[in-house]
Amino acid sequence: MYDTMRQDFLTYSFLTLREKLHRRALSILQDEADAQDALQDTFSKLWSRGRLSSDSEARNMLFRVLRNICIDRLRTQHTDPLPESVSENLTTPPTSGEDMVRLEKLLTAGLSDTQRNIYTMVTHEGLEYEAIAARLNLSVEACRTSMCRARKRIRDNYNKLNR
Repeated sequence: MYDTMRQDFLTYSFLTLREKLHRRALSILQDEADAQDALQDTFSKLWSRGRLSSDSEARNMLFRVLRNICIDRLRTQHTDPLPESVSENLTTPPTSGEDMVRLEKLLTAGLSDTQRNIYTMVTHEGLEYEAIAARLNLSVEACRTSMCRARKRIRDNYNKLNR
């Protein structure tokens, strides 16, 4: 029962502050899709931690974790551009398994943890969105949205490699 109450503090605070949290993420990231992803990652991260004992602690942690996730995303965006030397090494199609792994890492650079997990479950494990949603405690629509954003990021990275 205590675990249920602890998660209720988080859920109640998140639902109450959702708009403020979204505006905060949007002001930091300047991108609607990234702000939505940061909000989703914030809730997921705190839900999995499960160490909240009061409403005020939940509110404080929501803003703190959101800020840190946004900062991490900004750092990733600034360090993610693919170096010319990397794209020059990939002028021929990858032939070995090691080359494929390296290429996949390049293409999936910049994905959030949630996006990376969903991408892996769909592409490598062949799971359906319903099974992924149940496993990650997300809605089916949230899984589809994350996968759509992951595919867009992968497509953008692919286009950077082929310039």
